[in-house]
Amino acid sequence: MSIETLAVFCGSRSGNNPLYQQHAAELGKLIALAGITLIYGGGNSGIMGAVANAQLQNGGKVIGVIPEVLIEWEHQHEGLTELLVVEDMHTRKKLMYSKCDATILLPGGFGSLDEFFEMLTWNQLKIHSKRIGILNSGRFYDHLMVHLKNLELEGFLYDKLEDRIFIADTPEELMLLLMAGATD
Repeated sequence: MSIETLAVFCGSRSGNNPLYQQHAAELGKLIALAGITLIYGGGNSGIMGAVANAQLQNGGKVIGVIPEVLIEWEHQHEGLTELLVVEDMHTRKKLMYSKCDATILLPGGFGSLDEFFEMLTWNQLKIHSKRIGILNSGRFYDHLMVHLKNLELEGFLYDKLEDRIFIADTPEELMLLLMAGATD
């Protein structure tokens, strides 16, 4: 399975650790250099803006999907390859999922986790078999990974956690894992 499009779920804020922005920009560059189209939330602020702008600066294509209600909140990006304005969050998620071959979660808040968990749930239910990765910048998702592992240990998952997601601490490692899985 080749990866031509990659959905990235991430914060519209920058967070407190400068590494989050740095990793987002590095990832955007790597995605562009790999010739993969980025699909993301359509904002021009925070980590969203960092990944999209790095993608664009390195010659990559970027498709933004933003609900009408978030145009001002997430500061709609005006320089994208394509910006799709949709009615609501549900439409945004469904459209992003339908357009992507794989997904990556970067640091973010409730919305990023919502998108990640819906994608993960659909994967477990075999609605799709798209690869799901997590960029654990600055160990941001260590606690989440402990909790997810606990779900497995307590018998609430149907498969091993590693069968559903992959995780890396750097953008380079994440892209290597993503591309390795694309050839499986």
